Amino acid sequence: MRRLPLLAPLLLLTVGCGVMQSSNGEATDAAREVARKAGERLYGQRPRTAEEVGRSASGIDGVEVLRVTGTSTHDGDGVDVVVRTSGSAYSEWFDLDEITVVRCFTVRVSPTSEWGEDPRDVDCPEGPPPTFAPAPEPPRLPYEELRAKLPQVPEGGRVDEAGVRRALAALDLDPAIRTEVKAAGGRVGVLLSVKGNGFDPQDCVLARVGPGATEVWVPSRIQRMPGEGGCGISNALDPMPAPH
Repeated sequence: MRRLPLLAPLLLLTVGCGVMQSSNGEATDAAREVARKAGERLYGQRPRTAEEVGRSASGIDGVEVLRVTGTSTHDGDGVDVVVRTSGSAYSEWFDLDEITVVRCFTVRVSPTSEWGEDPRDVDCPEGPPPTFAPAPEPPRLPYEELRAKLPQVPEGGRVDEAGVRRALAALDLDPAIRTEVKAAGGRVGVLLSVKGNGFDPQDCVLARVGPGATEVWVPSRIQRMPGEGGCGISNALDPMPAPH
């Protein structure tokens, strides 16, 4: 009978191990969530090379890129990125230190990837992590030059779309600058833009040539975010209201 008290420490040890295992699992889930959110940041239908995907992933906070496989997002199975993340958890039963774990996951980037797709647990690869050359600086959009070249049409006059196109041609734009011109309602809209990275504001300049007014402007940051439509030719012809 005197040995019965020994069961209490044994029970405490058993419960403690269960709590430690539970905390370890919660910390692993937290690390997996970091990798899952990284996958959401990388998600998109725009074709990208493995170098572009790896470079984008390496710029995400809390993520270390250890390996990139594949050629491009639209070739074969796409691009797989092995990332190392960390997660933390603590037990509410005991006054224990916070547990932090480091785990590795594979994030798949391809047109068939699903939004919020769970990353796959993998062993952390050995060897040095890959390095990525800095992305080339996008060309400067010629805001002042565009304003100076576009025609000024008097009140009651007629806007010549061909004249607007000639003005753009005279700017001798960098090939990386995308141009779009569209006429509607007696006005001509102009869009100059450069390719964005899919999650930061896109660089673009809009213009509208109409009788009595030629306007050139840069949409607000909010309007230039992906999916907002600020860098579209329709915004040049019929500008979106300013954000509140």
